[in-house]
Amino acid sequence: MPPSTEAPVTSALGDARIITAAEFDFRPVPGADPAARTRVATPVSPAAGATHVTLHIVRVAAGESYTPEHSAAEENTVVVFAGTGSAAVGDDSRPVERGSAAYAPTGRALTLSADGAGLTAYVWRTPLAGAPVGSSPVLHSSLWDDTTQLRGFGGTGQIEAAERRATMNFVFWPGNGSGRLCLHCGIQQPGETFNVHLHPDSDEAFIAFEGVGQMYLRDRWIDVSAGDVLYASPGVLHGARNPHTGPTARRFVTCGGPSPYDPALYSAAGYSSQVR
Repeated sequence: MPPSTEAPVTSALGDARIITAAEFDFRPVPGADPAARTRVATPVSPAAGATHVTLHIVRVAAGESYTPEHSAAEENTVVVFAGTGSAAVGDDSRPVERGSAAYAPTGRALTLSADGAGLTAYVWRTPLAGAPVGSSPVLHSSLWDDTTQLRGFGGTGQIEAAERRATMNFVFWPGNGSGRLCLHCGIQQPGETFNVHLHPDSDEAFIAFEGVGQMYLRDRWIDVSAGDVLYASPGVLHGARNPHTGPTARRFVTCGGPSPYDPALYSAAGYSSQVR
């Protein structure tokens, strides 16, 4: 029997869930050439219960390319998790490696192409209609771009804030032209916390990108490692921390963001959320 080409879906998300990398169900890309070796998993999507956002994990085979279905009609962001290749936003193509990021505004399709070793990427999608369009959006960046940051975030008050507070890089956000879909990178050094908070009107889908740490979901801290995914529907408490300390402790990095973006995060950093 040939492999199924139906859209991959995880079990129901409910209002919140952590999906470990071991749970990802990789399948052929729907509609692709049967000989293609690229595979995609979809742990977060409206079919699984998400409100606004779809998150794919794509393993682009060496020499192959991948474009999300309906990409030009929505917003996409992507983070390269492993491998090398290129990311094209419309006709603007750049080389990419681990930690590279790209933003595809409505009207410009995202295409990922893999070099000889293949490429693994996390791709966020949202079809939010009527989003403002940035005048000259930043299309290519990196998780390590620290041009604009949120420091000292104390959360939204439901849980007592930790004193040692993590830093968040705003990679794609309204200030550099993102219409509704954002990408942020939380860097939790040993002993640091990005404090527990909620988004009243936004889905949150973010991943553990590097290291081991913990994610807060609903009412507790849960151990996670690189590749794992957190989903929280509007109003669900979540956060991230690195509880490890000592000479062998390493940073714990997360990335993703609320969809649509939450203006409160930019206000907390002292920035406007007007799309530029």
